[in-house]
Amino acid sequence: MKTKRTIKTILTLIVFLMFAANGFANKTSVKVIAPEKAEKGTEITIKIEVSHIGNTKGHHTDWVWVKINGEEYKRWEYSPEKLPENQNFTVEFTIKADKDLEIIAEGNCNKHGTKGENKATVKVE
Repeated sequence: MKTKRTIKTILTLIVFLMFAANGFANKTSVKVIAPEKAEKGTEITIKIEVSHIGNTKGHHTDWVWVKINGEEYKRWEYSPEKLPENQNFTVEFTIKADKDLEIIAEGNCNKHGTKGENKATVKVE
């Protein structure tokens, strides 16, 4: 009788831990770093800071994209053969600031998904 209760308790604990792990799942997050203002016609650098604990062949950031004024502008793809360089990494690019820019970025974990989009706005004067 005691053995049955112990086995039930252990199985219940295992099931609980399996479901609880998803609550703590590591989703890919991004942060857009851009100047608040830019002079019309100048080149500005946009950085996307990406964070995802552990990038292994089985669990990694599989893509990061950037949209500017609603249009996809850049996309970085990762795979088990081409992993991100670290669990925290930065991708960057330059763009000519001809008009106000709304920059939206998002990254995705191949197992747990995304923490969502991050936005920044550059006012062009």
